[in-house]
Amino acid sequence: MDWQIHARRLADEVDRPGSRWGAAVADIPRHLLVPRWYQRDQAAGGRVVRDGAADPEAWLATAYSDTTLVTRVGALHADDAEPGTVVTSGVSTSSSTEPGLVVGMYRHAELTDGCRTLVTTGTGYGTALACHRLGSDLVTSVDIDPYLVASATDRLASFGLRPKTAVCDLTQGPLPGQYDRIVSTVSVPAIPAAWLKALRPGGRLVTTITGTGLILYADKTPDGGALGRTAYEPASFMGARQGDDYEETVPASVWDEAKYGDGEPSVSRHLLVFVPETWSVRSMLQLHAPGIEHRRRWYPDRGHTVWMTHPDGSWARAHAAAPPGSPHRVPGRPAPPVGLPGGHPRPPQLDGRVARVRRPRHHHPRWRDHPHSRELAGRSVAHLTRFLLRPRGPKPCSGAQLLV
Repeated sequence: MDWQIHARRLADEVDRPGSRWGAAVADIPRHLLVPRWYQRDQAAGGRVVRDGAADPEAWLATAYSDTTLVTRVGALHADDAEPGTVVTSGVSTSSSTEPGLVVGMYRHAELTDGCRTLVTTGTGYGTALACHRLGSDLVTSVDIDPYLVASATDRLASFGLRPKTAVCDLTQGPLPGQYDRIVSTVSVPAIPAAWLKALRPGGRLVTTITGTGLILYADKTPDGGALGRTAYEPASFMGARQGDDYEETVPASVWDEAKYGDGEPSVSRHLLVFVPETWSVRSMLQLHAPGIEHRRRWYPDRGHTVWMTHPDGSWARAHAAAPPGSPHRVPGRPAPPVGLPGGHPRPPQLDGRVARVRRPRHHHPRWRDHPHSRELAGRSVAHLTRFLLRPRGPKPCSGAQLLV
């Protein structure tokens, strides 16, 4: 297979001609790192396992597109499933991140010659790009999943890349060395103290904050803390996990009540937004009230229902019918952020339908009840992040705080 034609096209798409990262994208055989993946199929009613070797043309077209390829749903990796297997439930637990986003994270990290760098494994694609830029001897790749580490190690070696790899809980540590850069394509709710301990003075960490669209990059300060900011452009990665799957945070009974229960009804003609598809609303809501989960269902008449639930038992449900003649997006790949160029259709209005809300059975402190509400009130997302990203518990190094 002449995969390099496809790789060069992808390189031209994600970076400018002649750049070092473009050269890395052009030289890395991504298809060898993703032999099987999950693809959404509406007709099948879920995600279908695709096998690259069974359809080489589709394999190359998919592998060398600037998209994220899901490789694991729940505890079932695509490598362990029969081709054609349909998975109708479960959340994504591993993937090969879209190449352009990986390159963007590395640009925020400002990787330069000689930087000893820690990255997260997944399929090994991001690891391969870092090895191409820095050399395998300067790259360490870690993941909590032993299978992902073993398979990525073997596949990287098949085309000459041999970074140091290790099975490691990135959020708890200890990390297997000292580094000039830490780049995590796994999101974290707060910066782990282990990162600051493993980061060399003047080193930089780059990650995203769980449940938000915020990329955070920060440099280690002489007192052992870190100082940085959130990037302008949004991004989102899967959250860190400690087991084969994410732990259930909202009980099924709460979802059942959200679907069928009675609440306090109200009628509104405001736009009905599915929060996970809006970077700004999603980020602010996560910082304001972390832990909310979202679901949506589309109907043949182009109406849709959205649900929001919280572990404390509170929930909200709203239904909207699309206004006559409004554009309609086929459900599937996430839409671009609302308000940005790209032709994103305006969300349907509630159109006189009823939205129901059930308050929590157990009190959940609201923003205004927060002990630091005076400090946070009226501030921007960036300022909220400054407070919320301070490491909890014992201060990691010399009493320093992580500020953004």
